[in-house]
Amino acid sequence: MTGIIYKTKDIKGGITAPEGFLASGVKCGCKNNKQDLALLYSQTPSNVAGVFTKNKVKAAPLVLTRKRVKNGTGRAVVINSGHANACTGERGMEDARYMTAETARNLNIPEMQVLVSSTGVIGKPVPTEKVIPGIAKAASKLNSNGGTDAAQSIITTDTTIKETALSIETNQGCFNIGGMAKGSGMIHPNMATMLGFITTDAAVSSHVLQSALDYAVERSFNMITIDGVTSTNDMVLVISNGAAGGNEIASEGDDFEVFKQALTEICTRLAVMVARDGEGATKLLEVKVTNARTENDARLAAREVTSSDLVKSAVFGKDANWGRIICAVGQSEAVFDPEKVDIYIGDEQVARDGGQIDFSEERAVELLSLDHVLILIDMKEGSSTAVSWGCDLTYDYVKINADYRT
Repeated sequence: MTGIIYKTKDIKGGITAPEGFLASGVKCGCKNNKQDLALLYSQTPSNVAGVFTKNKVKAAPLVLTRKRVKNGTGRAVVINSGHANACTGERGMEDARYMTAETARNLNIPEMQVLVSSTGVIGKPVPTEKVIPGIAKAASKLNSNGGTDAAQSIITTDTTIKETALSIETNQGCFNIGGMAKGSGMIHPNMATMLGFITTDAAVSSHVLQSALDYAVERSFNMITIDGVTSTNDMVLVISNGAAGGNEIASEGDDFEVFKQALTEICTRLAVMVARDGEGATKLLEVKVTNARTENDARLAAREVTSSDLVKSAVFGKDANWGRIICAVGQSEAVFDPEKVDIYIGDEQVARDGGQIDFSEERAVELLSLDHVLILIDMKEGSSTAVSWGCDLTYDYVKINADYRT
């Protein structure tokens, strides 16, 4: 892949693990005495890239942020949870601008350098009388160990925070990447997912940063699903401040490949955390498609299986119903011959050449009882592979969403 020798190491700190980034998370009164406002800040000018929902209904903060990301630079992100600020009309846009203006004033930076994101109940305006004082509070608490507080402050129905970080050492220097995400329901990305924020102290030009993020998202966030719903607020942002030193990565090459693979690893980790924390989920569902004609065929098939309510329900019920799996593959737009397909649950083969075989029901139930269930689909068409992640569909998913607003 690359002539650069490199190795990676897990580090702590999430979005504040890279040099030159500060963050905080505070309570501003939007979520009943819970942390609900996060602030991320680069101490030096930075390049940015982003991916955004393809849902035709887009929240005001997303519209504003997408416009500013096109400029390629940015230094701060302010995020509120509890109120999505979606379907809120002109007031929503005014509130989003108000949040960025107050953030800029508190940080003494240009307003165009501030991005904004919101998550929560659709249709509810942001209570600016609470959020604006919260921004001042968050700015006063910015620190180099604030990543976890920020990750805590952006969650809604999540049962756990989602953050990760890597140090990458190469024979040409070192850099770090950190990330945080939120998401548990309304997960069926068609760009990125829910909310994701990634920082790096590598020096990367904005157009290269966008290229790397597009690649990483397609193989991570765009390969997860929980309930088939693409949200109005979905976005993933990456900020590069170059604090690690070294030459800027301004074009494709060996250093770009190393950065792209490291970014993909961070995105994949966060995406799997989201899938594992699906609303009401008891199991992480991983679907791996091998030997497909093309990578796109593999992605289409894998994602269709993780999206299937019938498959997800069977996984919850520990039912080795391979017919539901091949049916989902056939529903996808992947090109394949149904009479070639082999299917495995874990290491137990349950179908061969698109048909029934004798297998151990006891072993299959044992494998379906694990908290990480693997379904392997061998298309026997080519050499391409893709992986998709999701979760089982449980009674609790219905309970959570039946009274989401209350």
